[in-house]
Amino acid sequence: MFRFLAVLVFVAGLVAGPGALPAAYAAPPALTPAAVDDYLRTALDKTGLPGLSAVVTHGDRIVHAAGYGRDSGGRAVTADTPMRIASLSKAFTATAVLILVEEGRIGLDRPVAEQLPGFGLRDPRAGAVTVRHLLNQTSGLTDSTVDIGELGEAGSLAEYVSRLRDAALATDPGAAFEYCNVNYNLAARLVEVASGRSFGDFLAERVFGPLGMGHSAVRADQVMPAEGFNSIFGRWVARPELAGFLDDSGSGGVITTAADLGKWLIAHNGHGPRLLSQASLEVLHTSSPVDEYAMGWAPESADGGADLLVHSGNLFTYNAFQAIDPATGFGFAVLANSAALQDDTYDIVHGLVALSRGETPAQVGGGRQLFEAILGSIAVLALALGVAGVVRSQRWARRRAGRPWWAIAPRLLPAVLPIAVFAAYPPIISFVTGGRHVTWSQLTYFAAPLTISLSVLALAGTATVTARLLRLRSVRSVQ
Repeated sequence: MFRFLAVLVFVAGLVAGPGALPAAYAAPPALTPAAVDDYLRTALDKTGLPGLSAVVTHGDRIVHAAGYGRDSGGRAVTADTPMRIASLSKAFTATAVLILVEEGRIGLDRPVAEQLPGFGLRDPRAGAVTVRHLLNQTSGLTDSTVDIGELGEAGSLAEYVSRLRDAALATDPGAAFEYCNVNYNLAARLVEVASGRSFGDFLAERVFGPLGMGHSAVRADQVMPAEGFNSIFGRWVARPELAGFLDDSGSGGVITTAADLGKWLIAHNGHGPRLLSQASLEVLHTSSPVDEYAMGWAPESADGGADLLVHSGNLFTYNAFQAIDPATGFGFAVLANSAALQDDTYDIVHGLVALSRGETPAQVGGGRQLFEAILGSIAVLALALGVAGVVRSQRWARRRAGRPWWAIAPRLLPAVLPIAVFAAYPPIISFVTGGRHVTWSQLTYFAAPLTISLSVLALAGTATVTARLLRLRSVRSVQ
């Protein structure tokens, strides 16, 4: 079975790798709205996404902002369709903190405990965690040292912070990078305390308002996105976003539109209304001493060695990706009202970057479709093998009736292995994703095809083992 999965991952990686778009989509000397529109329509078709919206900016202007496809209500997606942007929210939270740092109301290198009443962990090292550590994700907090499930049930940022009393640190503050949403929810609560405003109100007054982002908020009762989609063996199914701490979240609560994100990207390229000084923008965009991650942004080396500043956002029914190119002044964002085993927003943004540089974009799409086709084939094969195992269990038992149990057990191992893998499924995925906390309910969303295939394998193995053991006992009782 593991050989099947290894081949599956290898082949899917090949399909998702670089390829060339038709010559008709090569970028013209100057990036035009028509060229961007043509590329995005092709991308929608090739990826098979239900809908997406995108924006490209240059300097202080929006080159192109538009939507493509449909939402869960059958309406056309436009540049003004609200979508959740998940962890792209972190850059908004970091910006809010730096606004207050410039005003002297937050100390970037002062301990959080001195500035945030109610903050405390069972780990004495928590007193050394600074605000900079939170924004650089170097505080020592990890998904494995906090109770993610309990935190997800919090009703406010204040309650969220209060539920951290039993948490600990994995490392000394500042010693290592570990991506953990708790850092940015603590930062959002710090904004509330320092400003005397709710986090959502502060963003509305000091970020969204000044930039003219009139369709943005951090609460679904203020800006309501339509339901997103999951792909289940090629069929897009509309589903409500998985319940969790989203409203007012500093780690992933922002709901916005492509048109609004265009204004945001212009600001982070140093144009338009000034939220921060140039010095503070550079602080936001500069990596920490221990990792490339900055403050809601991370540098990424593009083809040719030029650096982008990027961040991805992944929820259970939404994906998003944003990038700015400081060297050229371009900004890019792509939002998708769907989540699957492959995030196509990353590839689409990088295609837009290539267009902006007069290069031919790499091919997008195809990886998800092939990946799910292979998984579906594995599920069908597993079902057939399970039926065959049950049907042939009588013959299997007769051949082994006289053998000792220690000699029979290895013969059952191939059927038992899928059961063991499925039983350990969430911990395995948590390990593969670098220690991120993963639950069974989460694995029924974007990973649904993989979860279904593994469950069919486990059921087939269970049926085969059960039938063989029952038949073996029956045969031995007769003898």
